[in-house]
Amino acid sequence: MLGLYGEVGSVMAIAKKRHREPEIYVEYENAVEEELGDVLWYFAALCRRFGQEFDLVFSKVINEEGREDIIAAGDLITGRVSRVSATRDLPAFDDILFGLGETATALLRAESGSEHAHKLLHTFASEYLQAVQATQVPFFNVVRTNMEKACGRFLDPIPEDLPVFDDSFPDEERLPEHFEIKVTQRKSGKSYLQWNNVFIGDPLTDSIRDPDGYRFHDVFHLAYAAILHWSPIFRGLIKQKRKSDPQYDDAEDGGRAKVVEEGLTAWVFSYAKNLNFFERQTSLPFDLLKTVHRFVHGYEVEVCPLKLWEKAILEGYKVFRQVRKYNGGIVVGDRDQRTITYKRIEGEIRES
Repeated sequence: MLGLYGEVGSVMAIAKKRHREPEIYVEYENAVEEELGDVLWYFAALCRRFGQEFDLVFSKVINEEGREDIIAAGDLITGRVSRVSATRDLPAFDDILFGLGETATALLRAESGSEHAHKLLHTFASEYLQAVQATQVPFFNVVRTNMEKACGRFLDPIPEDLPVFDDSFPDEERLPEHFEIKVTQRKSGKSYLQWNNVFIGDPLTDSIRDPDGYRFHDVFHLAYAAILHWSPIFRGLIKQKRKSDPQYDDAEDGGRAKVVEEGLTAWVFSYAKNLNFFERQTSLPFDLLKTVHRFVHGYEVEVCPLKLWEKAILEGYKVFRQVRKYNGGIVVGDRDQRTITYKRIEGEIRES
């Protein structure tokens, strides 16, 4: 109930921004699509808690007076015809939202499973469909986007369904299936990377007045490469960019993609510093993961589910904490298993 109430408030906040900034709020359609999807997600959960079948609640609503139907071709195997239902004489958008908010408030106070609560569910469903209609966002998009987000966040991905971005390229343009990167720190305080006994990249410092271990942040790029099968930075370091395809070389492996990856890594690092670099955390905030997804929008890696991003970040920070503790080590990446692990170099690495 609190989730439903909060998401209705989010829809209202978006409407407020649209009122205040009608010409510059370009994210309106995407934002309202996402928030209406979240409302639907909580409403479906509430229907289950109240013992009401979600689809039957909406079926009853679309048969009410004041609605008109359009018959359309359906894409379901079990049915060739779909009904498109719309409200005649649709109220003003603000009035619809106020009604949605009032009904959400009433649901907060309703006795679970009561007849009154069941009636409120139907009222909410009716007002919700009006809100979708008034925003002029396709209901199909609302449902599809929310399902993709929810499944990508909460369900463990099926390994064979996960993307592999360079399997069609020659070996010399593919990220290695297995790699071991040696990380060392010299007396200067700079960190160095070695791959197959060859130094790669530039020596790094923390580049901040209060040292925090950022000199070892290449670990995160290695985690992306092993778990997401994506890292323009790592491709550049080992010189395995996809140059046989100029479009990939420029758009996916080029300078802008590297800046996106570097910026994303720095932002997550700033967030993680306040949480002891995610130590003892088994999950990440949903808002953080959604921001990560917005960071990489437009690049091939955006198709990776949020659950996979969560794994890449958490496992990357697990290895980072060990590298930081011992001032180096060997980072082992396995793309087939989508894992990244740490090996200590006995006798060479000093504990900080």
